[in-house]
Amino acid sequence: MTIRSLQHIALTVPDAATGKQFYTDFGMQARDDGTRVIMRCVGRDQDQVILVEGAKKRLHHICFGARAEAIKDITQRLEQNGHKLIDAPRESPADGIWFTDPDGALVNVREAAPAPWLPAPEWKINNPGHLNRAGRVGHPPRDLPVQPRRLGHTLRFTADLDKQTDFYTRIVGMRLSDRCADIVSFMRSGEGGSDHHVMGFIKSDRPGYHHASFEVANIDEIGVGACRMLDKGYRDGWGFGRHVIGSNFFHYIRDPWGSLVEYFCDIDYIPDGYEWKPKDYPPADSLYAWGPNVPNDFGANFEERV
Repeated sequence: MTIRSLQHIALTVPDAATGKQFYTDFGMQARDDGTRVIMRCVGRDQDQVILVEGAKKRLHHICFGARAEAIKDITQRLEQNGHKLIDAPRESPADGIWFTDPDGALVNVREAAPAPWLPAPEWKINNPGHLNRAGRVGHPPRDLPVQPRRLGHTLRFTADLDKQTDFYTRIVGMRLSDRCADIVSFMRSGEGGSDHHVMGFIKSDRPGYHHASFEVANIDEIGVGACRMLDKGYRDGWGFGRHVIGSNFFHYIRDPWGSLVEYFCDIDYIPDGYEWKPKDYPPADSLYAWGPNVPNDFGANFEERV
């Protein structure tokens, strides 16, 4: 038994107020609990990003949800493979189990299921032979609200793609969806249907945090959201485009510390019990099917060396 959801990511940042403003501008809702800033998606009763103040920007921890019996199984596999449980950090609730992965990243698995998210209206388009929007204009209003529905996935840097992929599949129990040589690997939850990936790793010379990705209603919200972030002075990351692995449309924005935050929609979904065979894609397909040229710094690891 294994995890069934990605619950949240937590980031240590030098200035939580700056992070709060960034994610609020991105379309999320914030609250302070005295020691942390907690960001949620509109209409979703689930913490999605937690900001903790610290000297340097880094991943503080990643949290997954699982059934109680699955947590026991994960604990057993951890202990059988020489991984010890540890105490929760003082600034985080002690729910569930806590441990570190091979890169030293802190992981929390707690009893939880993904909360329902705010549904979006069906997005209809006209294309040859399919007039799905006859008699209605298609352009969005200028004041279109852009509100991410949920945290979909996160991507991290690692120096050892195989070791991290093995740990999260064999011990934590996630499933490998696809990979690309020694460049990138993508994993989904191990229980129930799942997005193509909820977590992935990209090769670097050291560990680090690359991006978090948030689902919006449609392509218009990706475009409008990205343009508004750029108008507010945030730095462009990369987009608009479409990935090969996962198929989702995307636009990335740089956060105040150089990491990326992604608007996405239309990701591949793998139903429970479906016989999905992981594919090893060629390097040309590792990042996109179409879009602007990949920026030189897209794969740059801005995590400061410790």
